[in-house]
Amino acid sequence: MKIANETKVGILAACSITLLFIGYNFLKGNAIFTDETVLYARYSHVDGLAVSKPVLINGFQIGRVDNLQLQSDGSIVAKLKIKGKYEIPNNSIAKLESVDLLGSKAIVMLLGTGDKFAQDGDTLNANVAKGLLETVEPVQKKAELIIAKMDSILTSVNSILNPNFQKNVDKSFNSIASTLSSLEATSKKVDNLVGTEGSRISAILANVEAISSNLRKNNEKIDGILNNINTITDQVAAANFKQTIDNANKAVADLQSIVAKVNEGQGSLGMLVNDTKMYENLTNASKNLDNLMIDLKQNPKRYVHFSLFGGGKRDN
Repeated sequence: MKIANETKVGILAACSITLLFIGYNFLKGNAIFTDETVLYARYSHVDGLAVSKPVLINGFQIGRVDNLQLQSDGSIVAKLKIKGKYEIPNNSIAKLESVDLLGSKAIVMLLGTGDKFAQDGDTLNANVAKGLLETVEPVQKKAELIIAKMDSILTSVNSILNPNFQKNVDKSFNSIASTLSSLEATSKKVDNLVGTEGSRISAILANVEAISSNLRKNNEKIDGILNNINTITDQVAAANFKQTIDNANKAVADLQSIVAKVNEGQGSLGMLVNDTKMYENLTNASKNLDNLMIDLKQNPKRYVHFSLFGGGKRDN
């Protein structure tokens, strides 16, 4: 049987159209000979998302974006075609994420944990992940604010550290040095005074203690004298001589307690009289400050050095 040329052309054209259709759908990612599940996801914005973008689970492509449709409320509904029979829980989240630094988007499925699976035509929960620029922008703003504050601070410091200020600092340190020298001389005088007059102070304290002891021993006699005076005249009794004596006894007892504490090294006066560490500490402090002043005058750049961007090298 002879086939006409017209029939051959028709068969060839039909085969070509079929191959073209299959190739077109293949390039678009459409499944021709396999079943597909259609799911939907609603987004507030879809920057960088386009038709034929992949749908991924842990980086593995299970489908593609088939269509994007703008709704009346401004939201966008994405139609997702899932190839094969994948069991996707209905509480899964279709997350819109960036897949490269150029801002290309893809749908990443975050699988849920439910026992119920999404059926053909269901709408999944959706959200949009922040892009790289959106994540970096707050940090950039904070960095700009910090740099501006540092610049103003360094400007203020540079304006303060002028030659007049340095001269005032030198004068202040010289005044401190002279003050410490005077304090050292005063401490030497106090130490010498305490050393030379120690015997006299001991004798005075011994006399005070003897007087207070005599007063305690003759307290009954004093009371008898006061009783006799009280019987002589009301005016003498009104003078309240007994209270005066009691106050004197109390004052002597307090003085004796203070003297005992001083001898035992208690309190500031006791430590000053019995402890020589204060003099040694003041001497060491004066010596250290004198060394610091000498080093500061010889090497001022070691202590005062400012640079806005850290370009200068610090002198050793």
